[in-house]
Amino acid sequence: MRRVRLQRDLPVPMADGVLLLADHYAPAGGGPAPVVLMRSPYGRRGLFSWYYGRGFARQGFHVVIQSCRGGFGSGGLHDPLGDERDDGLATVAWLREQPWYGGSFAMFGPSYLGYTQWAIAPEAGSELKAMATQITASQFRDAAYVGGAFALESALSWTTLTDGLSRPFGGAAVVTAPRQTRRAVLSGRPVAELDLASSGRPQRFYQDLLTHHADPSAPYWDKRDFSARVAEVEAEVTMLGGWYDVFLPWQLKDYRTLRAAGRRPYLTIGPWYHIDSRHSRPAMAEAAAWFRAHLLGDPSGLRQDPVRLYVTGAGEWRDYPDWPVPGMREQRWHLRDGFGLGTEAPRESGPDRFRYHPSHPTPVIGGPVLLSDSRPRDQRRLERRRDVLVYSSDPLESGTEMIGPVRAELFVRASAPSVDVVVRVCDVHPGGRSMNVCEGVRRLRGAGTSADGVHRVEVDLWPIAHRFRRGHRIRVHVAAGAYPTIARNHGTGDPLGSHGAMVPADVEVFHSPDRPSAVVLPLCARRD
Repeated sequence: MRRVRLQRDLPVPMADGVLLLADHYAPAGGGPAPVVLMRSPYGRRGLFSWYYGRGFARQGFHVVIQSCRGGFGSGGLHDPLGDERDDGLATVAWLREQPWYGGSFAMFGPSYLGYTQWAIAPEAGSELKAMATQITASQFRDAAYVGGAFALESALSWTTLTDGLSRPFGGAAVVTAPRQTRRAVLSGRPVAELDLASSGRPQRFYQDLLTHHADPSAPYWDKRDFSARVAEVEAEVTMLGGWYDVFLPWQLKDYRTLRAAGRRPYLTIGPWYHIDSRHSRPAMAEAAAWFRAHLLGDPSGLRQDPVRLYVTGAGEWRDYPDWPVPGMREQRWHLRDGFGLGTEAPRESGPDRFRYHPSHPTPVIGGPVLLSDSRPRDQRRLERRRDVLVYSSDPLESGTEMIGPVRAELFVRASAPSVDVVVRVCDVHPGGRSMNVCEGVRRLRGAGTSADGVHRVEVDLWPIAHRFRRGHRIRVHVAAGAYPTIARNHGTGDPLGSHGAMVPADVEVFHSPDRPSAVVLPLCARRD
């Protein structure tokens, strides 16, 4: 076992004179060698730093773990997402001056630590050889306003967590933040006051998200969204994600952007959610092999096919040359009269109806959120509600595998000026359990797209790799809420219900030959 030397609290100067603190894990010998850089708002101590800091150092890399601005001894005020480009580039300039810097570096880390990689990657120069990103994306804006609806629980829980970490004995915030968030969202207070209810004081980032909710193109996002420059990244990139992670759709968008630019990133997606500890070990193993290949010239640890997917429902890992996987074709599953679901074109029929009450928003059971266990849950309790439409197929005569993007195309009319369209796909087991597979939402505002007020709505759901087994049913939910995953829609057209008024919505969902509502699933040939 190689010995590792640790230096704590190294001051790193930023362009404005603020000092950020970093810990340096040096490999045996301590001479010049490639560096692995991690920039984190969550501190430099604890199991995470020990596991990855010592782990990479024992493989011959210098490791620098730095606290972002305003936290854990680093100076300045933390402006979430706002300082990572400038501070990251200043940190790279400091690295180049260190006697142990070997002339090249890589970056590593999940979630916010992955975001800090994208923040500097287009400008870090050719010395940035490799990136290992996990459960993250080059921009968090679209995850905060998923489908145009405010991702309340994830946004509030993160701001509550980071506030808690900044207080004495802050380590407990990892446990307490989800509880405080749940208590706040059930308090009945206006959405603009939920940071007070959750953490006891206003939270700047939460309020910023509310302020810029209505306009994702606002200048606020100019220095916080790096998706437009992903194609410029020259470093070799490996990505690890989870089917139940809040950032998966945008992580895959980054993957496709790199592929379109002629790059060959690696991609692994497992049966994981955001805070799932099970992805720590594969993240370390894949990053170590990636760094050895691209910083030390040893590609022996790389797999042949760049894409590795876990197929839920089958319990199998599969390797593929690309995403979306070759041979996938879209298959339309139409909503049908009598709450059926099938691949045949719908017959002439009237719409199905339900009423959504903002004062009692439709709840959610499971689904992707930031700080909770997002694994599939039994949906039968939700399916008994009057404000959820449920469409089910006949039992499948053979196993059916769906691997790829999922979307819904619905024809909807609502009586309120604004309504959310929530769509969920479930796998119904022979015994009756109805387990969510993926979901998505689209917020509608204004009149419909036809003379009689009917909207043609496209809803992007989370991508999947799932086998629906023989004898199972495919089921689709249509609703107008998923609280508290998304903030309640007050129905007034005010995106956050600032004025307190609430307008119930009578919602109609059409499924006739001229308005054929359907979920579009990614059918793949079964591999036995």
